Amino acid sequence: MAVWLGVDVGGTFTDLVAVDDNGQLVFAKVPSVPADPSVGVLAAVRGAGFATGSGSAGPGHPGHGAFEPATVERFAHGTTVATNALLERRGARTALVTTHGFADIIEIGRQNRPALYDLTRDRPPALVPRELRYTVVERTGPAGVIIALDEDSPREVAAALATVDDLQAVAVCLLFSFVHPEHERQVADVLRSSLPGVTVVASHEVLPQFREYERFATTVADAYLTPTLSAYLRALARRCVAAGLPVPLVMQSSGGVVDLGTAAAHAAACVLSGPAGGVVGAAYVAGLSGVADLLTFDMGGTSTDVAPVLGGRVQITAESMLAGIPITLPTVDVHSVSAGGGSVAWVDSGGALRVGPRSAGADPGPACYGRGGTEPTVTDADLVLGALADGASLGGEVSLSRASAHNALAALGMELRTSASGTSGGDLAAVAAVAAAAGVVAVADAEMVRALRVVSVERGLDPRDLTLVAFGGAGGMHACALAEELGMHRVLVPLAAGVLSALGLALGDVRRDYLRAVRGLLADVDLAAAFAELARTAAGDAPPADLPALTVELLVDCRYTGQSHELTIVAASASASASGRGRGLPGAGDGVSVSRVRAAFEAEHMRRYGHVAPGRDVEVVAVRMVMTVPGRRPRLAAPAADPAAVRGRRSVYLDGSWQDVAVVPRAGLGPGDGVAGPAIVEFAEATCLVRAGWTAEVDAVGSLLLTRV
Repeated sequence: MAVWLGVDVGGTFTDLVAVDDNGQLVFAKVPSVPADPSVGVLAAVRGAGFATGSGSAGPGHPGHGAFEPATVERFAHGTTVATNALLERRGARTALVTTHGFADIIEIGRQNRPALYDLTRDRPPALVPRELRYTVVERTGPAGVIIALDEDSPREVAAALATVDDLQAVAVCLLFSFVHPEHERQVADVLRSSLPGVTVVASHEVLPQFREYERFATTVADAYLTPTLSAYLRALARRCVAAGLPVPLVMQSSGGVVDLGTAAAHAAACVLSGPAGGVVGAAYVAGLSGVADLLTFDMGGTSTDVAPVLGGRVQITAESMLAGIPITLPTVDVHSVSAGGGSVAWVDSGGALRVGPRSAGADPGPACYGRGGTEPTVTDADLVLGALADGASLGGEVSLSRASAHNALAALGMELRTSASGTSGGDLAAVAAVAAAAGVVAVADAEMVRALRVVSVERGLDPRDLTLVAFGGAGGMHACALAEELGMHRVLVPLAAGVLSALGLALGDVRRDYLRAVRGLLADVDLAAAFAELARTAAGDAPPADLPALTVELLVDCRYTGQSHELTIVAASASASASGRGRGLPGAGDGVSVSRVRAAFEAEHMRRYGHVAPGRDVEVVAVRMVMTVPGRRPRLAAPAADPAAVRGRRSVYLDGSWQDVAVVPRAGLGPGDGVAGPAIVEFAEATCLVRAGWTAEVDAVGSLLLTRV
């Protein structure tokens, strides 16, 4: 029996899913360890029964001791190490080497501002300060060399960099290196030989694409983050080997996993590693339930991540922004907001209630964790309102205290000057706590609704035609309210809702992306030659053993002439043959035609923007190749109902009043069993609130399908 393992490290909890050949699952959830996330990874492994320890196993599935470390065939990991390093500006001390006269590109950026009418708002500072930006004498244009590289310049820069204290990384970004990388390659070679132990990243290796600012910024981010992520991953690999586990694969922002060495070499490709796993897992589980068009809604402890999935296909973008820095690499089209369970509620200078962006995290966590936290959070609000049970256990190590949550929210309510005339002091505090909790939930819900509109309405999608797939520890508690606000009628809560990101990691495809800049009219560009060149590059990365299962997808970035932004169009997709390393890859442009690309482009243009221009030329700016080896796709089965599961009732504050609702253990529901709202369904790692006017039924794969009646 071979086991595939996925471990997702979040800001509050570390989640694990193990899946075997038969689709049998084991879950575990333990508190994260921000000081050393690898400690939480190994704790989750112990919690799943791979060694001594404690954790929570999935309902209806085997728990401790179910699998042995020796049975783990593949281990995939999703991490927020790179994300947090960028958000908190804790990356490596980095220098920039660029063409003479262009040292300030990363600071000038684009003309757009973070807040159009707020003259007091500044852009985030550049990752490389002015004193660490160096230039070399050279100039290349679109047609080739204009000024030859002064061979002394790289050596002089290397000598200057050698005197910089604590230098850890250098980004090399020269003009037009995406088409003519020779000068950039020479500079990088000199720096690598002169600065041993310093990470040197060249832009043509990271993003061989036009637009200087985005290419420079992405390369600088890659250099800035790589030493931090590399050190973490290599330490994790040592711990895993010592524990008898394989070296982990790492989830990229694109939704595919790569070997640890590749991930450690280019950290910018992993800045959305964790959220990507959730989207992959949601698309897979929803597909088993017959749902192909959906919005994912992942509400965790620190943030909420939402994304569209269309036709069962995870949507990818090459235009993402994180902490004010453009990361122009293939990324799952995820939009994140700081409205997680641990997001702190506070009162601003104008007396308005706000939620986030600051989070209580794992330590000390929300007030209800009893770990010293005193600030009210969304989790505290859900607990005070009855959606969560007093004394409920999270991750086997945290027991929720309603009294602590009540005190934190009462203080917030008094600060908001909640009125309750005619009540005594004790009653006033109780009313203030409930009113504040309801306000916190309303503010958080409004923020999450806005996020869902960004990935639906603003992408040309009608949310009423989609299913909301809710997961994360808190997703199910808020899903019905969000669906009602968006006019949606179906919500799907997977059996593994509390650990779905880890499931996506365990099942994720191995993926490599390739890019080549091509500029010209669609009718004039030789697409076959461009794809053949990518195929030659990709063939060297394809292990012979993977060729029978390999799939290759060819894509074209194109736009109407005169437009500033392009759409990425799927031109062809095929399986590779087992016999060829180069010619065996379907990358020579076979099956790619100008008419097919144009038709696909105009169909996507109509969907996104509502119009087409049949008489206008289409321009190509790049071609892409995506090479994947599909992950495991087990057929999951709903576990039978546990006859020992005990139902109960409790008071929940809904729509302005306290209501007595049924509390149903998820383990007590088998295939076809249903629940009518209002009710609460308690999973081992998550909670689902079924609002009045909704019904819920367990389907054949164990997902809870909620329907608005």
